[in-house]
Amino acid sequence: MSNFEFEKKIYSEGYEYIAGTDEVGRGCIAGPVYACAIIMKKDSAIPGVNDSKKLTDKKRRELFPKILSEAVSYAVVSIDNNKIDEINILEASRLAMEEAIKKLSVKPDYILTDAMKIHTDIPYMDIIKGDIRSYTIGCASIIAKVIRDDLMIELSKEFPGYEWEKNKGYPTKKHKAALYQLGITKHHRVSYEPVKVYLEKVKCK
Repeated sequence: MSNFEFEKKIYSEGYEYIAGTDEVGRGCIAGPVYACAIIMKKDSAIPGVNDSKKLTDKKRRELFPKILSEAVSYAVVSIDNNKIDEINILEASRLAMEEAIKKLSVKPDYILTDAMKIHTDIPYMDIIKGDIRSYTIGCASIIAKVIRDDLMIELSKEFPGYEWEKNKGYPTKKHKAALYQLGITKHHRVSYEPVKVYLEKVKCK
């Protein structure tokens, strides 16, 4: 199955504007979660579009302007770590996707999500491994990933030592070690296990 099959079937049913949406940063212990919603031109077929995690940073950045140049509309929304801690990451990811869809300048008449149930009056399909299996979701994944990565690179300049410029907030060995060397920042997710463990140990001292 190519990653155009879902879109081809939906277009054949008479739908005109298909939005794909995906989130990035769900497994991070620092920084916001980002979601992108995007509607691509009907004839768009950019080679190499796939799940952003399966692409190199260089490849994602090569695809980024190509995707935007063939987008009918796109929107990116972030939900910060405080909100993630308040409502949990699943709900924060869902909220980011729903808000991104609402911000599209062209209203979609069909939505494809990456394995996420959403609240909407628009017909939609949640696809397991959607960022691999759907071209439109793959495009959304790449846009969200590049924009979030750039934010974490900027934040790493303000908060050096956690290697966010490399790990983008994911719980690498060095990132977790930095919690004990430097403490937590205002961008860390205190509901996430490595941060919770650190806070418990500090409290017990």
